[in-house]
Amino acid sequence: MNGSGLWHADQAWLGHVADNVLIEVINGTITAVTEGVAAPAGSVRLEGWTIPGLANVHSHAFQSSLRGTTESGAGDFWEWRQLMYRAAENFDPETYLKHGRHVFREMLEAGITAVGEFHYLHRYGNQMGEALLEAAATEGIRITLIDACYLRGGMDGRPLDEVQQTFSDGDADSWAQRMDALKDSEGARIGAAIHSVRAVDPHSMQTVAAWARKRKTPLHVHLAEQPAEVDECLAAEGITPVQLLDREGILGRDLTAVHAIHVTNEDISLLGRHDVSICACTTTERDLGDRIGPIRGLVDAGSSLCLGSDSNAVIDLIEEARGVELDQRRATGRRVLHQPEDLLRAATVDGMRALGWDSGELKTGMLADFITIGQRAPTLWRRLDLGDLVFCSSRHDVSNVVVGGRTVVPR
Repeated sequence: MNGSGLWHADQAWLGHVADNVLIEVINGTITAVTEGVAAPAGSVRLEGWTIPGLANVHSHAFQSSLRGTTESGAGDFWEWRQLMYRAAENFDPETYLKHGRHVFREMLEAGITAVGEFHYLHRYGNQMGEALLEAAATEGIRITLIDACYLRGGMDGRPLDEVQQTFSDGDADSWAQRMDALKDSEGARIGAAIHSVRAVDPHSMQTVAAWARKRKTPLHVHLAEQPAEVDECLAAEGITPVQLLDREGILGRDLTAVHAIHVTNEDISLLGRHDVSICACTTTERDLGDRIGPIRGLVDAGSSLCLGSDSNAVIDLIEEARGVELDQRRATGRRVLHQPEDLLRAATVDGMRALGWDSGELKTGMLADFITIGQRAPTLWRRLDLGDLVFCSSRHDVSNVVVGGRTVVPR
């Protein structure tokens, strides 16, 4: 994955607007960033706005196979979940490799340079995860394989149904033993996940968290996506899912909570106090009727924000960033709850941190992952403005993608 070279950007975001920026890369790492210089001979010219590569923190690659197939009829999240379970049965390692390549190529073309694949298809042991790792390496995208522990059908002790059994290792120790066979590589990291408080009992949560923390690798969890999860937790434990994670010592700066929609004020304070990252997946949350989470309140409490495409019905991190703000406007009746700079940070450096990558900023010492939003009509694209970038652009404006100093999507 690692490459070297010189890139010259007409305009770039360096934490501020910069013109005529020379980016020097050696062995996949940025070694110098210089503003206000002419393009030297042999450099690659980047026409438009160059920004750090985008981080897709939460993805289920296989769920893109559901695109357009669940939009007729009626139903709620739980009925959609049954359709999703059936889709999961359609993959084996060979077909998942092909499907993964297609999905990851689409992500690269959308400017995503790192993906967090929240993985629980374990019918073939590690073979499905290894297929995703191979697909990412072949296409040239960084991947954090966030392998999820999945052990029970619900907090009332009901058993796994037939499809869910293929997600499960039986117990947390068997999950950890299987995980030990997965290894980091140049473009891949192995992370861990507690699928949800519904699917993992408290003792097993501790096993998963201990595995991740011993290895200093990312830890993720689906959290409070639906009211039924909260109600079930209150009935079984007498506390909310967030409070259960706090009781079991799971909350921490290394944890990313995906969704965090149906949370109380006390939950918000707990998540912020423990520096838990919040991953919003606005296009999927709309599609599934998840409602709108208190993102502004979570950020104000101290949580950082990152973004994911989740079900991959839409793969466009700029749309996910824009969606955070626009959904909050509809929920609160107020505008500009999140500044464009904060939304870009969620899509870049804070997302990369949640995935365990030293990337997301154009500065010396960071991984050389950057994209260019192509030049449009001069009247619109006269100069980099983050309002234009976040609210007027889309994946279709991405014209150049570099990962580790190698161009993976050309102009």
